[in-house]
Amino acid sequence: MSDPRHAELGNFLRSRREKLTPQAVGLASGRRRRTAGLRREEVAELAGIGVDWYIRIEQGRAVKPSSSTIDALARALRLSRAEHAHLRALARESARKPFVREEVPARLRELVQSLNQPAYISGRRWDVLAWNAAADEIFGFSQLADEERNTLLLMLCTPGVRRLFGAQWKDLARRMVAQFRATYDLWAGDPAFLDLIARLRRGSREFDEFWAAHDINALAAGEKLLEHPKKGRVRLRYATFQANDDPALKLAIYYTFASPPLR
Repeated sequence: MSDPRHAELGNFLRSRREKLTPQAVGLASGRRRRTAGLRREEVAELAGIGVDWYIRIEQGRAVKPSSSTIDALARALRLSRAEHAHLRALARESARKPFVREEVPARLRELVQSLNQPAYISGRRWDVLAWNAAADEIFGFSQLADEERNTLLLMLCTPGVRRLFGAQWKDLARRMVAQFRATYDLWAGDPAFLDLIARLRRGSREFDEFWAAHDINALAAGEKLLEHPKKGRVRLRYATFQANDDPALKLAIYYTFASPPLR
């Protein structure tokens, strides 16, 4: 049985190929193209590999591209650092056990509860596993059923969240999907992840558009402007941290800050 990760590797390569123009990589546009992007043979030529070999990779067949081939494809497709890292991760063969939802150690729960700033801990599937009162006041985790406590489901499928994030909702949601895609591709085919994707498809009319783009973004600190029904307009910055107790756990901390005065 083929590994679903091979298919995601092929899908990712195709999505990057279709977004590149010949001009972007120094090629003449030539005769009229029936589809957007580069042709497979053009990518193979730019990467210095055989066309048949590249086609096999993009078709998701059980091939094992070398590190040098992966790096050559990354250069040919003008991948970002995050995209290059993702391509390398997808190409690595590794045994994987079925996903099991994580447990948060008691000391980490105590840490989250002790913080004055909004904070929560999530797992590999972005399930929210622990949170403090300040985070609950903003995001309402305690009002959700246990199986709905997931940051993607919250963002894309929970009523009221669009109003909470206002005009920036679509950009934030798109970015979150691109960040999650870097994790999902490594768990492709796992029932727990497939179930989450099915629920996102049912609950969000925009999700398929975001998902089909197959964009990859790295996790990074950022800023959000909220239109909270009780607190009014709140500007928050946030950062995430990996837990030493279990690297699958991620601690997110939000904090308010004073905007610089207008000049």
